[in-house]
Amino acid sequence: MKIMVAVKRVVDYAVKIRVKPDKTGVETQNVKMSMNPFCEIALEEALRIRESGLASEVVAVSVGPAQCVDTLRTGLAMGADRGIHVEFKEEGGLNPLSVAKVLRALVEAEKPGLLILGKQAIDDDCNQTGQMLAGLLKWPQGTFASKVILDKEKQVATVDREVDGGIETVLLDLPAVITTDLRLNQPRYATLPNIMKAKSKVIKKYTPEDLNVEIKSDLEVLQVMEPPKRKAGVIISSVDELIDKLKNEACVI
Repeated sequence: MKIMVAVKRVVDYAVKIRVKPDKTGVETQNVKMSMNPFCEIALEEALRIRESGLASEVVAVSVGPAQCVDTLRTGLAMGADRGIHVEFKEEGGLNPLSVAKVLRALVEAEKPGLLILGKQAIDDDCNQTGQMLAGLLKWPQGTFASKVILDKEKQVATVDREVDGGIETVLLDLPAVITTDLRLNQPRYATLPNIMKAKSKVIKKYTPEDLNVEIKSDLEVLQVMEPPKRKAGVIISSVDELIDKLKNEACVI
């Protein structure tokens, strides 16, 4: 079985985000970029499935500008067998539906038995691509996965989902789409030998036109603003003072 994993290039989680002076977006020039943390978890799970003998190949896929190749190289250094880069140069033109359409076209070409994505990206927090992709493919989906068990003989996947009330377990017929949550696993670090090996691994390039996918955005960003500054905290001296402030200033009791 082949597993396809979608990975996204985002501003590194440790970087302090700065809004552009014209307020059209966030500053990405001369900013450290890395693989989306949820995508790292998705890739790690695919690698563990392959290492258990339940899959034969892991293919990492990324959609975006030329710099996405660096993200794919990271995935290859972690252990993915090969990469696919769908290059789209226009900044800000990609949205979850467009990415889902591109991934659907790649699925039709690659015929994977399982698709794994991060549940969301830390830049836009949309949490939509996996669900949209499953809808386009008409495949079953298991989102917010905290545990995944595959049965190769029965061609099913058992997925524990994190929901508001606790854990929900769903049984999916393969092929299926799974999106990963934080507690699924701890991604591995790429070792230096694997980083060197990744340089010789194949990354196949496509454009949306090659896949007969038209990328357009139905959304327009009017303005991006920083959140308001938090007010300084106040140290109180007694319970009575706390109750007074909650009652008269915060008006919550």
